[in-house]
Amino acid sequence: MRPSILYPLFCEIEALKGVGARYAKLIKNLCGEKIIDILFHLPYNITDRTATPPLIAAKDGKIWTGIVTITEHQPPATRKHPYRIYCTDGTSELVLVFFKAYPDSLKKNYPVGEKRAVSGKVEYFNGSWQMSHPDYVTFPEKLSEIARIEPVYPLTAGVTNKMLIKLGQEAWQRIPQLPEWLAPESLSDLEYISFQDALKRLHNPKNIADLSPSSTARRRLAYDEILSNQLALAFTRQKFKQKHGREFKGTGELSQKILSNLPFALTSAQETALKEIAADQQAPYKMLRLLQGDVGSGKTVVALLSMLKVIEDGAQAALMAPTEILAKQHFETITSLCQKQNINIGLLTGKMKAKEKREVYEKLASGEIKIIIGTHALFTESVIFKDLGYIVIDEQHRFGVNQRLALSAKGEKCDVLVMTATPIPRSLLLTAYGDMDYSKINELPKGRKPAQTVIMNTNKMPDIINALKKKLAEGTRAYWVCPLVEESEKSDLAAATERYEMLQKQFGAFVGLIHGKMKEVEKDAVMEEFKQGKKTLLVATTVIEVGVNVPEATIMIIEHAERFGLAQLHQLRGRIKRGNEAGSCLLLYSYPLSAVAKERLNIMKQTEDGFYIAEKDLELRGGGELLGTRQSGFTEFKLAVMPYHQDLLLKARDDAANIIKTDFLLETPRGKALKNLLYLFEQNEAVKTYLAG
Repeated sequence: MRPSILYPLFCEIEALKGVGARYAKLIKNLCGEKIIDILFHLPYNITDRTATPPLIAAKDGKIWTGIVTITEHQPPATRKHPYRIYCTDGTSELVLVFFKAYPDSLKKNYPVGEKRAVSGKVEYFNGSWQMSHPDYVTFPEKLSEIARIEPVYPLTAGVTNKMLIKLGQEAWQRIPQLPEWLAPESLSDLEYISFQDALKRLHNPKNIADLSPSSTARRRLAYDEILSNQLALAFTRQKFKQKHGREFKGTGELSQKILSNLPFALTSAQETALKEIAADQQAPYKMLRLLQGDVGSGKTVVALLSMLKVIEDGAQAALMAPTEILAKQHFETITSLCQKQNINIGLLTGKMKAKEKREVYEKLASGEIKIIIGTHALFTESVIFKDLGYIVIDEQHRFGVNQRLALSAKGEKCDVLVMTATPIPRSLLLTAYGDMDYSKINELPKGRKPAQTVIMNTNKMPDIINALKKKLAEGTRAYWVCPLVEESEKSDLAAATERYEMLQKQFGAFVGLIHGKMKEVEKDAVMEEFKQGKKTLLVATTVIEVGVNVPEATIMIIEHAERFGLAQLHQLRGRIKRGNEAGSCLLLYSYPLSAVAKERLNIMKQTEDGFYIAEKDLELRGGGELLGTRQSGFTEFKLAVMPYHQDLLLKARDDAANIIKTDFLLETPRGKALKNLLYLFEQNEAVKTYLAG
């Protein structure tokens, strides 16, 4: 149960004055449903209304606030003309201009002969000052209420800044006096500002610096949010560690046979990862480990060798991939590596025929299939294993901490290994995967040659096509990636279908097309033709970003590369680093090119280090849609901004580890205050599941 002290903050926003059904829906879409969501919807700028000089000394194009006497109303001669109200402050004349005016309302609010306090932007026009649609009009005695620094909030259609200012002030007054949950040393670093005062300062800024990510108030709230995240992950990890698992030691017989038949030697990074995984498998607790490695670093081989240990001990292993293309590719790779070893390997995808699925179900239930590879179809109710001991998830789709825990329920005390081909910056690793141990493969197999990356303008298209003709004639295969499937009115991006038709005229039947809207059967047919060399140029959308494996393809052309994220460009370039031939990657751009886009392309030209690229991607995106994808399960903070608050993340991780060690059930005074913090940032699952004793 949520602590009762927090009830005022978790009321529906309709509890605030003036929020009826009409506005509630708009505000909920913008901020959220609870009063706490209003408080966490922070301003990003200010409007300075403190300039109140005599009107004659006002500044053109700036906001002026002051008291005027209404002298005359001038209704428009035609509908096209504005309604004008003439006023003066005694030093100069001011004309208030209204378009689409309501005369009765204006006469009521601006009665001739009376004084009013007004605020808005003034412009000098035809010898007098004009103010179009004043932001504020009120009685003279209330001048001090509008002559202030005003916060400016992110808005949506139908929600005004005035409305959010009013709601923010009322919401702030509902914050109860909460006991302090930060340790004294953390508080001293944050100038001893409390949670309540930090929110008050941000909703009542005195200057633009108050709203900066580096301001004390913002850092205080960021630390609160990050600490709640790290504490929840630490509880999850601790509870998972306490769950008794199975010990898989294996005989090493199958592993040795596979290793002796590999056409390459394992890298030292692969061997280190295998040792770390083996230590977990032999431990008495359940394994939950993240294996992160760059494109082509050999994660699949590591996953297979760790699965063999489980099979040697008589249990079954499952590998889940996010797409059918990738599942089939894993199936082909693992089947070829395991040939002659008498290991029954199965494939299960959602689009298989009912009869094929039934056969797989039967073989899984009987234990005949030792390794099953598939999509999320593996975890439907129909799938029953005889003895599932190990799950490997090739994680390119989004799922969170609690879903990770639920996946292991298919087997008795299952070990879980999650793989990602997107190198993850340290800050994201700690916030999204803090509940997991992790291994890193940061070394590519020997013999892999770097891809040459060239940046070119799209106006060089004829030269590019001529060069491509020569390369394809020599037996090379190439990808041509476009961002969209078809032209839309809102976008001028080259469409894959249109580019396919253009290239067909140049290369004839050797051109293939693949995109996300095609049926699975059609995609498979095109990919098969490309693998066999019947098609030598594959036009595609980013559907080929993940896992497509054609070693003969050594050319990658990415059109409108300036529109892609760094990580996405890196993933795409990885498609031409599957063999031992040096590849070429052409990044085509068109003007205008922003400074960020230019830097992104230059980074791609300078380095192939995926971990460095991931860090730069985080910096350039500044905490937006991180790594160019919303499918990777990365935590999205409301108040903390990476990389500005990365130092707080490392501090919070250590703080959370210390809390777990000294006060696991949160029973001390600080521990009880920390329960409020966990509920405040809606880490409810951590509280309910992991503090239950």
